[in-house]
Amino acid sequence: MFLGLIFWFRFVLFHGIAAQAMILGAEDVYVKKGSTISLTCSVNVHSSPPGSVVWYQGSTVVDFESSRGGISLETEKTESGTTSKLLITKASLTDSGNYTCMPSNANPASVFVHVLNGEHPAAMQHGEHSASSILLTRSWITMFALLVILTR
Repeated sequence: MFLGLIFWFRFVLFHGIAAQAMILGAEDVYVKKGSTISLTCSVNVHSSPPGSVVWYQGSTVVDFESSRGGISLETEKTESGTTSKLLITKASLTDSGNYTCMPSNANPASVFVHVLNGEHPAAMQHGEHSASSILLTRSWITMFALLVILTR
């Protein structure tokens, strides 16, 4: 079974399947007005790491030096991949919209952020724990699917 997993990774690397960005968590993110929006983009490594990762809100590049303030970016490049974390403090209703993480050499990923003014949907983001729980669940599902495929 372990050898099958190694074969699968070699196949992916050899055939040059395009690198893909993935924003951790749900496709729709709900946050309360005044809270912090935290979006984490992860880029798989099937090619060299991206030279840059650009974030967009709609079709506009996120401006980290705008008069609004409170917008920051953390990008970490390691052997296992590239992670870019966009933080927007004191979320306002105008921060709602489609956010896209666009690596220089990978397919982009998008998420829709809903900044709510007092509403309480069931899918409300409750900070770091919800995103990490979703990531852990997705990781286990992916590993299980790979094991099922490889043992057939």
